[in-house]
Order: sequence, then C-alpha cells, then structure tokens
Amino acid sequence: MEVSAGSLRHRHQGTDYFFCCQSCRRKFRANPERYLTPSAAASVGTGPFTCPMDPEVVQEGPGLCPKCGMALEPIAPGLEEDTAELDGMSRRFWFCAAAALPVVGLAMALEQVSWVRWLSFVLSVPVVWWGGWPFFERGWRSLQTRHLNMFTLISLGVLVAWSSSAVALLVPGLFPETMRHHGVVPVYFESAVMIVALVLLGQVLELRARSATRVAIRTLLGLAPHTARMVRPDGTEEDVALDQVQPGDALRVRPGEKIPVDGLVTEGASHVDESMVTGEPMPVAKSPGDRVIGGTVNGSGSFLMRAEKVGAETLLARIAGMVAEAQRSRAPIQKLADVVAGAFVPTVLAAAGIAFIAWSLWGPEPRLAHAVVNAVSVLIIACPCALGLATPVSIMVATGRGALAGVLIRHAAALERLEKADTLVVDKTGTLTEGKPELVALRAEPGCSETEVLRLAASLEQGSEHPLASAIVRGARAWGLPLSSPFQFASVVGQGVRGEVDGRLVTVGRGAGSGIQVTVDGRLAATLVVADPIKESAASAIRSIRAAGFRVVMLTGDEESTARAVAVQLGIDEFHAGVLPAEKLGHIERLQAEGHVVVMAGDGINDAPALARADVGIAMGTGTDVAIESAGITLVKGDLQGLVRAIRLSRATMRNIRQNLFLAFVYNAAGVPVAAGVLWPFFGILLSPMLAAAAMSFSSVSVIGNALRLRAVRLE
Repeated sequence: MEVSAGSLRHRHQGTDYFFCCQSCRRKFRANPERYLTPSAAASVGTGPFTCPMDPEVVQEGPGLCPKCGMALEPIAPGLEEDTAELDGMSRRFWFCAAAALPVVGLAMALEQVSWVRWLSFVLSVPVVWWGGWPFFERGWRSLQTRHLNMFTLISLGVLVAWSSSAVALLVPGLFPETMRHHGVVPVYFESAVMIVALVLLGQVLELRARSATRVAIRTLLGLAPHTARMVRPDGTEEDVALDQVQPGDALRVRPGEKIPVDGLVTEGASHVDESMVTGEPMPVAKSPGDRVIGGTVNGSGSFLMRAEKVGAETLLARIAGMVAEAQRSRAPIQKLADVVAGAFVPTVLAAAGIAFIAWSLWGPEPRLAHAVVNAVSVLIIACPCALGLATPVSIMVATGRGALAGVLIRHAAALERLEKADTLVVDKTGTLTEGKPELVALRAEPGCSETEVLRLAASLEQGSEHPLASAIVRGARAWGLPLSSPFQFASVVGQGVRGEVDGRLVTVGRGAGSGIQVTVDGRLAATLVVADPIKESAASAIRSIRAAGFRVVMLTGDEESTARAVAVQLGIDEFHAGVLPAEKLGHIERLQAEGHVVVMAGDGINDAPALARADVGIAMGTGTDVAIESAGITLVKGDLQGLVRAIRLSRATMRNIRQNLFLAFVYNAAGVPVAAGVLWPFFGILLSPMLAAAAMSFSSVSVIGNALRLRAVRLE
C-alpha cells in the first residue's frame, strides 16, 4: 500500500495518531474506540497494534512503527505471546555471527592479502543484505515518513562502510592515492558485518527484555481456568468451556480448584487464596453472600456460586486491560526525551558530516579512509535507542510489578505525580473503615438470654432492607443461631421494626442512647451496638504514609462525633465531618491552591468528582465502578496498605527513569565526540565502527537491564 507521510496523521481528542497506510487511518476514524480500548478477549496477532515507544501509533495488525521503526505490539493483552520477530532476529543473529567471525579474524591477521579481501566480500554479502535487511527496510521507512530514528543511522552507517569497501575492491582505480594504504584501498567488510551482528544481538536482547516486561499480564491472564463446573437447573453437573459461562449461571467450585469467574457464594464455605490478585498471603474466608474473584484458588472447602461477571468484565480481565493501558501510556518526563530525540538524529548526521570533512582535510594519511571510518563510527554510536527506551521500559516493568502487588496503575502520569505528592485526602467509609456495619456488642437485660434475644431480633430484621438490619442478621448467623420467619412485620420510619416471632411480640429500634434497643413482649430485653469497624491495616498504613512525608486529611459525610472517634483512633490530626460530595471537591481545590500536590483516596460514587480533580486519584478495588474509572490508581484489595506500596513503587520508578535518562544522555554526550576522533590528537585513540556498534548495543541493554530491576523492588 502507498505510504504518504502527510496523510498518515490524524488528530483525535487532542492527540496526533500515526498510521502505516490510508486504510488503517480510515478504520481508526470510523471506530477509534476499537483501537483505544483494550479487550482481554482479543487474541495475539489480530486487532489493533501499537508501538511500545510511541503509543499514539496505532494500526490494524502487526507491522513497523512509522516513527521509530520498532515492531508494533498488540494493544489487547494476550495469554500467549507472538515470538515471530524474536525468532526471526535470533536466526539472523546466529547466521551473521557465524559469518562475521572469520571475516573479522582474517581481516586482523591478513588484511592486505587479496584472497582474504575477496572472501570477506563474499561472506559479507548475505550478512549485510539478508541479516541487515530489517534495518535497511526500517531506515527507508523513516525517510518516507520523515521520522528519522535509530535505524536511519544504522542503515546509513552499514551502507557507507560496505558500499565504499565493495567499490574499493571491485573498482580500486576510482580512488585517489590519498585513500591508499601500502598501495591498496582499505576495505571495511569486517566493520560492516560486525555492526550488523552486534545490532542484531542488541535487538534480540531488547526483544527478550520487552517480553519480560509483559510477564505480569501473561501471569494474570494465566490465572483463569479453561473450564467451569456448571450446575444445571435439574441438579446435573458438567464441565463447560469458560466462554460458555453466562451471568446468573450456577457453578460448583471444588477443593483446590481455581474459581472460574467473578461471582457470589450461594452455598457452602471455604477459604480462598487471593494473593495473586490482592498481594495478600493469607487465605480469605468465604461463606454465602461473599464475593469471589475469578482466577483465585479455592482451599479445602466446596461451595456453589452464582456467576456475575464473565469474560472481559471479570476483575482479572479488567486488571490485565488496565495494566496494558498503563504500559502504553506516557509519563510527562518522557517529553524531555522526546524533545532531545527529535533533534538528535539531524544533529548526529551533521556531526558525522563534520567529522568526515575534518578528517578529510586535516587527518593523517590515508585521510579519506580515516574520514569514512570516523563518520561511520559517529552514525553507529549515536543511535538514540537507549534514549527512547529510558522511560517506556521502566513504566512497563513498574506497572507489571504493581499489578502483581495489587496496585493497578491506569496511567504513567499517575506514577510520576504520586512521587511529588505531599497531601493525602482520604474518605472514611469504605476506605478507612470496612464500609459494612457489624454487630460489635450486645448487652442483655437481667433475666434475658443474649443468644435468644439476638435470635429473635435477627429473625425480625430478616424482613428489613436497612444496613443495620443486615448487620444484626449477619451477627446472628455468625453465632450459628437458627432464625425463624417473622409474622405481621411492620416498619415505622424513624422508629424501627416490629412483628411477631415464634409467638412473641418483638420490636427493634434506636433507643435514647447510641445503641439499638430490642423489646420482647413489651419489655426491654437487650441493647445492640452496631458500628462500621476500622480496617485492620488502616492504622499501620496511616503511620507509614505520614512517615513518607504526607499530610493526612480525612473527609467524611458522617457526624462530628463519629469522625472524631475514627480520627483519634488512627492518629489523624485534621478531619472535616458532614462534608457533601461537592464540598469534597472544594477541599481538594483549596489544598491545590495552597500549592499542595494532592492524592485523594475513596471508594464511592460520591468520591468520583474529587478523585477526578485530585492530582492523583486512588480508588478502592472494593468500591464502585464509577470511582475506579475516575481514579488514576486502583488498590485491588481496597485498603490503604496498597497506597503505601504505590508510593514506594512510584518513587522507585521515577528514580529508575532518571537513572536511565542519565545513562542515555551521558552515553550519547560522550560517545559522539569519541567516535568523531577528538581523542586522536591527545592519545592517538580512534573508535572503530565495530566498537561503536558494540557500545551502542550495550547502552540499550544497560537501560533495559536497569529497568528490569524494578521487578524485584520491595514494596512492603
């Protein structure tokens, strides 16, 4: 298909996107959401593809990035990885390495012998024109699309070295005496083949490293089982493929099996290992009414569940999609590398030209030979691949590491802003507390049985939909009390409920104090205390967050006394009670106006505006979908200990990115002058194209290797 640089650009929602051809551009304009929304159901090798270094580049199917020349990767995360490019590069590398070694060895020992020069020429042809063909193809594409990149420099360097040598061997009479050494024109076949071999080695190592950054996605998708045990309405059971499960289906989970989809336990009880999703090692008890996550591992019990979310809607698939989206996003710090890289290639071409002219005019004999060698060295060593990889690879590794620790990063910018944050605004209910009232105390009157009063109260409350009623019913079931069906149930607004249980008149309602009073046959029988318990990890998490230098502010819609009790228990000095959703937004804006970088943590629909307005929104994974969609980071387990992990991950990631940028900048700043020959007048040192290629490959590998250290960063 015809490629036209001007027609490959399309602006969508403030971002320029680039395409390989007009056909892909038309498909994007017709349905941009297909390209920009990841789907965990998509298979590798089909659907939209994007570039890991330039995520605004999208196209249908695999290919090469029109900006940087790198191979595109599928937008949708997949369980299996397409290794075609890695396999192809590996074959080319091993062939070229085998052919290059004798060329280099013979050239070093018998450079002036005629048959050695001819043998080197013969062996260099397949190395350069087959092994190096991907570089020529990408270099030519960079000229077509007017996006000069690393392959522009590599292809020019190899072509100059090989072509000048081929002409010198085939038509030596075209060269002047100034290019002859001991009567012959020098050839650089060994440099050309070694450059190809070393760059191929760098590509193989880079592809393997990029594969390692996607381990997290493959691990997450691999958690899901392939089949589910479906229970039919007639009671029969059979194993079915996972894609046949629909919401509402009854499924049986046997001991040791993986839970197939997200759902609700309806019968039975067990303990479930959710560590691969939440990062918490302790199994979680599950009983009727509890939610379970697809891909987690059941313990020794057996239970029935009702499927609720299947396919791409499961938490596992959504996590994989969010990780893939985050890995494609760009941190603001990347703009610095983009600005430098944009002007870098033209600058290098100019530097290579200046080196050639300088050595041609003032270099030692043979001047033109030295000019060619140094110009080629400049082109090769200055390839900006390390600069381009410095930020994206760190982001890819960090988001994968976070996913395995229960910290889901939606956008790379959230990681960068979190490192600079100094204030945490936190919602109370569902964030610091469980968000689910529990029966915490029961005080029976003299002559009344605690268990009997609780059984009567819970039996009556079965007919109520009030959250406090649910807490009383759960409390009775936790005690193992058998419940009866109420008769003549009635609810009186603001007063409570009344009815008949096992022939006795029972009322449950709020008393004059803070408790819930239960009367039996007109006589006060007990006082129940129901409260929203603070999460076990909240106190230690708040201490760690404050130790990290954060100011902690609690906002809640609850009354003053409740808010104060929670704040005192958790050591929070600043809190605001009776805050409406719109007022939460105002508090965020006020703190930002004071110059603070604000993190907001919440879980409800009422928190969504504040989460979106904060510099970094942190959503509890146990909260509402609206809150999760409004936040930049989601904590799967739903407690603030995950925020501690996120803070440590953000700081480690930004430190890693700065290290990578330093390595890339220093390498290029030092490498280009050395390759141009500035050390020759002082030390008599010249950098051969072979060493330049090795240094260029090493710079990319060092940046990737440094980024991969994030996989082992400690977050606890």
